[in-house]
Amino acid sequence: MTADLTIVSTNRSFGGWHKRYRHTSRTLGCDMVFAVFLPPQAETGRVPVLYWLSGLTCTDENFMQKAGAQKLAAELGITIVCPDTSPRGDHVPADPEKHWDFGHGAGFYVDATQEPWARHYRMHDYVTRELPDLIEATFPVTDRRGISGHSMGGHGAIVCALRNPGRYASVSAFAPIASPLSCPWGEKALGHLLGADRSGWKDWDSAALIQSATEKLPLLVDQGDADSFLITQLKPHLLTQAAEAAGYPLTLRMQPGYDHSYYFIASFIDDHLKHHAAALR
Repeated sequence: MTADLTIVSTNRSFGGWHKRYRHTSRTLGCDMVFAVFLPPQAETGRVPVLYWLSGLTCTDENFMQKAGAQKLAAELGITIVCPDTSPRGDHVPADPEKHWDFGHGAGFYVDATQEPWARHYRMHDYVTRELPDLIEATFPVTDRRGISGHSMGGHGAIVCALRNPGRYASVSAFAPIASPLSCPWGEKALGHLLGADRSGWKDWDSAALIQSATEKLPLLVDQGDADSFLITQLKPHLLTQAAEAAGYPLTLRMQPGYDHSYYFIASFIDDHLKHHAAALR
C-alpha cells in the first residue's frame, strides 16, 4: 500500500469491495479523494480497469451510489475507478462569481495554462497519468484501461482517449459535452483555464479531436432526447458530423424520453460495461 494513501470508507458489494481513499496529489497540489470498486476476481488475480469521469457538481460518490454498475462489473471482472471532478481545498481557487458551473466540482478535465488556475487545475494529467500510476502500483489491476463518463465527464473521457492514443483500450460516454468550443459551459471554463485565444481550445474539444484522430477506438455514446441541456450545451450532432467527416467509428444512440439524470445512466450502464469488457479482455 502506498504510504500516502489513506482509506476513507469500505463497503462489501456483490462479492467485491467498494473503497474510498484520500491521497495528496502532486499534480493538483491538494488532497484528493477517489473511489474504487474491486470485483471478486481481484482477490485472486489482476483485472482491467474502467475509469469513470463524472459531471459538473459531482464527486467520486455519484456514480458509485447511483449508476448500479457494481453487479455487472463483478460478473465481468472489471475494476471501476472514480476520481473527483476537480481539485479542492480552501487554497484552490474557485469561480470568482461563485457559480456551480466552474471551479470546485467543475475541473473540465483539461490542463490549465492561465493563472490563478494553472497551479491546481490539471485534471487531464491527473486522470490520465498520476491516478492510473497510483492505481496500478497499489491494487491488483492490469494496465488494460477503459474510460467513460457523463456530461462534463463524457467530454473528459473522449478527450482523454483521443489525446492519448494507445493508453486506453475502450471509450464511451453518456450525454457528453460534444464541443466545449461551442457551448456556454465550455466557453466559460476554457476561457478561464486556457485563456482568450480560442485556437488553443481545439486541443480539448471532442468534435475537433475526432477529425484528427490517429487511433480510432469504437466510441459508444448514449444521449437522452428529453435532456434539458441537449440543445444549448451538449450538441451531439457535432460529434456525428465530425465522425462522419473523419470516418470515425461512432455509435450515437438517441434514447427517447430520457433526461440528464442518473436514472438515464443506470438504464444503459450495462451496455457500456459490456462495450468496455469486450475490449478490456
